[in-house]
Amino acid sequence: MNTQAPPESICLLRLSAIGDVTHVLPIIATLQQQWPDTKICWIIGAVEYSLVKSLPGIEFIVFNKGNGYREYFKLRKTLAGRRFDLLFMMQVSLRANLISLNIKARRRIGFDKARSHDLHYYFCNEHIEGPNRVHVLDGFFQFLQKAGIEQRRMDWLLKANESDRAYAEAIINKPQCVIINPCSSVRRNNFRNWPQARYAAVIDYLLEKGVQVILTGGPSSGEVEFVRQVESLCQHKPENLTGKTTLTQLLALLEQAHCMIAPDTGPAHMATVAGIPAIGLFASSNPLRSGPYNSQHILINAYPEAMQKFKHKSVDQARWGERVRVPEVMEMISVEQVKKKVDECLN
Repeated sequence: MNTQAPPESICLLRLSAIGDVTHVLPIIATLQQQWPDTKICWIIGAVEYSLVKSLPGIEFIVFNKGNGYREYFKLRKTLAGRRFDLLFMMQVSLRANLISLNIKARRRIGFDKARSHDLHYYFCNEHIEGPNRVHVLDGFFQFLQKAGIEQRRMDWLLKANESDRAYAEAIINKPQCVIINPCSSVRRNNFRNWPQARYAAVIDYLLEKGVQVILTGGPSSGEVEFVRQVESLCQHKPENLTGKTTLTQLLALLEQAHCMIAPDTGPAHMATVAGIPAIGLFASSNPLRSGPYNSQHILINAYPEAMQKFKHKSVDQARWGERVRVPEVMEMISVEQVKKKVDECLN
């Protein structure tokens, strides 16, 4: 069903993670272009808010999951007496379902059955339509199509502020700079990280060519230790900023770099926001679904070979989004492959 006139108010429910939050940015850009008078409210996670809080024309309601059940009561109080014309339920999780119970909206658009779990489908009264074997960002645009907008404005909206630009300018001091974010989020059976010795080999290769290399990552002890071990294997020492930058400082660094190297992790999508190529390292997960959107031509996609080797089926036979959860899967990407892609970016 298409709306006959732009709604007065929309609520977007997308809490996390960093990559998926960046995918919401072109959705907002399109909404603001097509429905300039519509008020937009975004319910978002606390960490992700720190990246996008400068967006103009958006009312943010921050849900800090670290506060436990108290945050649900806080949200209920914040939303008491409010009603939206349209709710985009853009997150499939039990937490998002529970949050949605506090959001009053005439139209509640969510994912179709093929992309639904944790009973998400039943918390909506309308569902997106169209192909489900598409990139996450293209799936988000299906929400707009369901609401009656066919156009796209491919604008990631965010720019580093003056203070963060000054921070980045003080660090980047060579004509060419590559930022490497070696670690994806640390959790059980993740297996998305490239071997540390191979990162070290690429870092030494770049430093010997006179390219500045900056290592980045989150503040968790697992990420800090992973990157410390990468650094210890290097013959030449890169700058290690792991756990030392804010998300907006990282965005400023990316804006001034030539490219980024990273596995399937949020900062790879921040490279898209910054407008630089992201050499994504993909074997465990399918980049056609979750890879950096503008870097499909430059990322390394070993997923089809990994699916065949470890699961004995083709990508077409696999579930969309099916992971290859094998500890050695990322070894299918060679150092020479990454060197070649970096040379393409730098040249």
